[in-house]
Amino acid sequence: MNLENTQVQMRKGILEYCILHIISRGEVYASDMLEELTSAKIMVVEGTLYPLLTRLRKAGLVEYKWVESSSGPPRKYYTLTEEGQKFLDNLDSTWKGLVQSTKKIIAKKA
Repeated sequence: MNLENTQVQMRKGILEYCILHIISRGEVYASDMLEELTSAKIMVVEGTLYPLLTRLRKAGLVEYKWVESSSGPPRKYYTLTEEGQKFLDNLDSTWKGLVQSTKKIIAKKA
């Protein structure tokens, strides 16, 4: 079994959740999301992020607006929709339950 592959799969499993949390703080540009995810050691590339943002938008969880930039082309800034916030709230509950269950399993001695 490949340790690195398992680690990558674990990170991928929480990517959508982390992205929704980043967006929930307010308008955010995709490259800022990439920077935050990378600094948190959740490695992701543009080729993964942009399709995920498109799926979230098509699902009605996020929306974007174009903002003119003084240093180049306009930029897309993402925000959560009301439906997206409800979805994230449900994911928060699920995450807390998973963390609690995992800690219980990991803490148990043989």
